[in-house]
Amino acid sequence: MAGSSLGRQVDAVVLVGGKGTRLRPLTLSAPKPMLPTAGLPFLTHLLSRIAAAGIEHVVLSTSYQAQVFEAEFGDGSKLGLQIDYVTEAEPLGTGGGIANVADRLRHDTVMVFNGDVLSGADLGQLLEFHRANRADVTLHLVRVGDPRAFGCVPTDEADRVVAFLEKTQDPPTDQINAGCYVFERNVIDRIPRGRLVSVEREVFPALLSDTDVKVCGYVDATYWRDMGTPEDFVRGSADLVRGIAPSPALHGHRGEQLVHDGAAVSPGAVLIGGTVVGRGAEIGPGVRLDGAVIFDGVKVEAGSVIERSIIGFGARIGPRALIRDGVIGDGADIGARCELLRGARVWPGVAIPDGGIRYSSDV
Repeated sequence: MAGSSLGRQVDAVVLVGGKGTRLRPLTLSAPKPMLPTAGLPFLTHLLSRIAAAGIEHVVLSTSYQAQVFEAEFGDGSKLGLQIDYVTEAEPLGTGGGIANVADRLRHDTVMVFNGDVLSGADLGQLLEFHRANRADVTLHLVRVGDPRAFGCVPTDEADRVVAFLEKTQDPPTDQINAGCYVFERNVIDRIPRGRLVSVEREVFPALLSDTDVKVCGYVDATYWRDMGTPEDFVRGSADLVRGIAPSPALHGHRGEQLVHDGAAVSPGAVLIGGTVVGRGAEIGPGVRLDGAVIFDGVKVEAGSVIERSIIGFGARIGPRALIRDGVIGDGADIGARCELLRGARVWPGVAIPDGGIRYSSDV
């Protein structure tokens, strides 16, 4: 994705107001876009892609724990960006969130992102497609192997969107809404302000009925993942570590593991599957981490096994514990020989005694 002069004539808006309830308990202490993903706040990866496309001005539309974003990114200069912040007093939805930031926009073309999507789309090509087609709105549409879990967006031979379809067991296309859009300012000005508005359910269907508005679909098959569930969060983080999902913020890193500065990994520990170990974490001897997301300050003691799981800030995992497909909240203390399987979630600060939860009968 190469930066272009087109990007300098475009604003970016990132919608980051959601509460991330499906990722609780991790999102009790931080908004979903700020959770460490491959060791960096998830939003850092998106902002780095925006900067790489040549876009300079970004507006973050915030709501839940809004102050956390400005504390991390400031004016954006560290990323080569100029960042403004607009906070919703009450959640306004995707469409309402776009309309709510209109007064901060500087340009007539605006690229809008859902703040919880990990994507490999070439933003420069998306902008060029939008301009070449003289579109009023362009949606990034991604082809997926099984579109039944999503609403589909078919397009015609001229790349114009023809419908927005709900989930069905027999979808007519494999194209789905990827959560990235290019708007011309005149369309944004038509979105109602001050109330809850869904861009997917209200704005886009209304635009299709207006013959004066051209709505196009830019279709590709690049990397795409909605990071809303623990399973997708773990897979997305691992894909970043392994270089499957692109992020300029990782400066070309590609491998089975990513150990950040200040972490200590004992000899004999095995780190595979795109595992990431955060700053100041301690990984003991004989530990096996496979596709694990280890936040900063975590202590994993000797012989423990963690697979496809997220371990929150400052948690301790006792010796010979097994955690598989689990989420451990910040500061939790998991005793020796505990077994937490099949989507177990432990809330922040909870202590489980040695052997307190097991699925096997041996001790």
